[in-house]
Amino acid sequence: MPPLLLLQDIRLTFGSTPLLTGAELSVSPNEKVALVGRNGSGKSTLLKIAAGTVAFDSGTRFLQPSATIRYLPQEPDLAGFATTLAYVEAGLGPGDDPHRARYLLETLGLTGEEEPKRLSGGEARRAALARTLAPEPDILLLDEPTNHLDISAIEGLEETLKSSRSAMVIISHDRRFLENLTQATVWLDRGETRRLDRGFGAFEAWRDEVLEEEERERHKLDRKIVEEEHWLRYGVSARRKRNVRRLGDLHALRAERKRSRQNRPQGDVTLTVQEANASGKLVIEARDVSKRYGERPIVDGFSIRIERGDRIGIVGPNGAGKTTLINLLTGILPPDSGTVRLGTNLEIATLDQRRESLDPERTVADTLTDGRGDTVIIGGEARHVVGYMKDFLFRPEQARTPVKALSGGERGRLMLARALAKPSNLLILDEPTNDLDLETLDLLQEMLASYPGTLLLVSHDRDFLDRIVTTTIAGEGDGRWTVYAGGYSDMLAQRGNILARKPQPKAAPASPKPAAVSAAPTARRKLTFADQHALKTLPERMEKLSATIADLNGKLSAADFYARDPADFDRATKALAEAQGELSAAEEEWLRIEMLREEIEGG
Repeated sequence: MPPLLLLQDIRLTFGSTPLLTGAELSVSPNEKVALVGRNGSGKSTLLKIAAGTVAFDSGTRFLQPSATIRYLPQEPDLAGFATTLAYVEAGLGPGDDPHRARYLLETLGLTGEEEPKRLSGGEARRAALARTLAPEPDILLLDEPTNHLDISAIEGLEETLKSSRSAMVIISHDRRFLENLTQATVWLDRGETRRLDRGFGAFEAWRDEVLEEEERERHKLDRKIVEEEHWLRYGVSARRKRNVRRLGDLHALRAERKRSRQNRPQGDVTLTVQEANASGKLVIEARDVSKRYGERPIVDGFSIRIERGDRIGIVGPNGAGKTTLINLLTGILPPDSGTVRLGTNLEIATLDQRRESLDPERTVADTLTDGRGDTVIIGGEARHVVGYMKDFLFRPEQARTPVKALSGGERGRLMLARALAKPSNLLILDEPTNDLDLETLDLLQEMLASYPGTLLLVSHDRDFLDRIVTTTIAGEGDGRWTVYAGGYSDMLAQRGNILARKPQPKAAPASPKPAAVSAAPTARRKLTFADQHALKTLPERMEKLSATIADLNGKLSAADFYARDPADFDRATKALAEAQGELSAAEEEWLRIEMLREEIEGG
């Protein structure tokens, strides 16, 4: 089947720096593709080229003449529209269903009557998603669609996209979102693209194999150069002509090594956290704490005891009061009733959600040093600020760059660099995953795993929560917060339902609604065809995966297996991890659909 969209040998240079040096992208009907790569690798630029909004230096862009395409930018512009409904309706074509605009807005928790200038980041993102999805295009190009969305909105968006017939290219830092949706992965790395015809769940193991093979090839090249240099120094000098030829070969090998080194993957982010002296065993004790704003309860009778080393995740819909709860627990905000007792010797470092504490006019270096000299203290030792910047992938020349000129990902890394430079034994991270690439998230996870202090983490990233936290506080609505053991998936298993009710539309001026829209919720109270099919087929798949896991475990238990065949042992280990991951995902999906079926039949 011919592709709907095809990019071939796309090249683009900004100034003297090549960004894309032969990138390619192919999108077939109904195909869902993850576009991944590091911050600054050119993913958003390639997506804009695919959308036809950015010109490129050379290459080919082909779009089927009859194909329709819609693009969701990272920062949507709603200026010039009186309401969110007007903004979404402006994106409809002549033959599109006008009722879909309001229907999608309400599905995403808006009424259509909101004034764009008064929207929060999450509300603006929902309006932009409604505008992008309403025309039901042949191709959806989605740049960070989950940014600023809470977990229930992300899960609702997943279901909408799963049932969509549109082909998609998705950029996202949300692992679970990509794993649940995509069937192919395009990796943009050092200006070029590589394609894996499997979903994102298989990407990271494949990427690591590619990079390991590159490293092996570099070592082979280095050894060959050493051999040639040795021959030239100690070979038979009378064979002058052959020496000249081999000298030419050596120069060619050295040039190849130079190109290889120049094209090595960008350096890793190095994350270290400044450790303060240990806090007391008790960090925070809250007893029957309550807080209201007007008539609205934000926290109602909440109690918890947090001890040194605990890793606490806080989840809930946008506007539920997660930040208020943190401020109550840390003593920043006094409760209306109840008591909060803080432990001894607490030193707190905070990464705030909105990056508000970054002065846009200040330079990167001044932000890290707080304007005091050119050094930062890390691990009790003074380090030059430029060296510390390199740990977070900033170039030396960016030391004098103002914050306002940084990308979203760079601002996220700068906030991390500043927060982690402060000595702490209580680390508070409010949405730390926003705008960070997957490699940086991996390293942040590793750093947090070895952090000896206590962690309070607010996040909508389900995978990140599962990897990090040991206790989850979930907002239940009406000021109720419940403490669950384990991460996000553990909390779901204990609750037996989704995290929270979908966001309710804000009150809007009374106006008659189209009959088709008011009837929509009733029409949706049934299993989709995909859910019905999954409910029938998943048990057999789970049984096969369980058998595969049992076979692999039996194979790996052989005492001499590794010594006999290390390569086969590695393959079996990877296959076991993949099968276990697939089984876990299948069980979770079956449980979700089965509970939904029971809810529908019981309702």
